Amino acid sequence: MNNVNVRLAQLADASDSESILRLLEHYYEHPMGAGGPLPADVRGRVLDGLRSHPTTLVFLAEQAGVAQGMAVCFLGYSTFKARPLINIHDLVVHGDCRGQGLGSALIDAVIEHARENSCGAVTLEVRADNPARKLYAKKGFEDLTDPTHGETMLFGKRTLV
Repeated sequence: MNNVNVRLAQLADASDSESILRLLEHYYEHPMGAGGPLPADVRGRVLDGLRSHPTTLVFLAEQAGVAQGMAVCFLGYSTFKARPLINIHDLVVHGDCRGQGLGSALIDAVIEHARENSCGAVTLEVRADNPARKLYAKKGFEDLTDPTHGETMLFGKRTLV
């Protein structure tokens, strides 16, 4: 890992907000995203939406002070465990920085934050054709594909307690 620092973003901070938008645009343009530019109306609303959503957590992975990855997460609740959980909604690593440990560091930071806050699990959803599935499996997420519903989406859960 090349000196990766992962921290919680401050959504009111202009620099963090710009990093989030830049990484979201990069993610949206990738084939695992939408394969095209981020619509202007979404770009104009997304930061206010993240700021106003009461359970938003955004982790930024930085190299040399520049955010090159992020995990957009939301706090939920597991009725089966009677504990909060964290859902990783988006995990983004800039294409120029893939394979350098940023994704792994982001997942580790989310899991550590979940443990520190007595969460019972960390969850995520991923497309079946996403190569990041290997990383998620390595980090302990389960493949919960239901073959009767096709393989368009996989759901993963890493149980903490």
